[in-house]
Amino acid sequence: QVQLVESGGGLVQPGGSLRLSCAASRSIFSIYNMGWYRQAPGKQRELVAGISSGGNPTYSASVKGRFTISRDNAKNTGYLQMTSLKPEDTAVYYCNAGGKYYGDTYPGAYWGQGTQVTVSS
Repeated sequence: QVQLVESGGGLVQPGGSLRLSCAASRSIFSIYNMGWYRQAPGKQRELVAGISSGGNPTYSASVKGRFTISRDNAKNTGYLQMTSLKPEDTAVYYCNAGGKYYGDTYPGAYWGQGTQVTVSS
């Protein structure tokens, strides 16, 4: 069992930046692929970015070039650096582990509780 805890969300103006963190409870985090999903009010949860256990990133078209996913396996922590934020990025962001985040994607069994990101002036 792996527990995931997100942090770093908040209110930011359009064009601003935030960095989300996802801390895992166990060192076996390093063997899992990791992804970030988001869910806006009234919309389905969508995959934003993923990173393989070896560190290869993938991004959705809506965030490519603005968001950067990374991980520090020594700290059992994943990150999502978000820049040039837009109002349409407003959502609850969820960390996920153990899924497949490229090609035919599917989420893994492990989810964090979510962190709210609000982009507004």
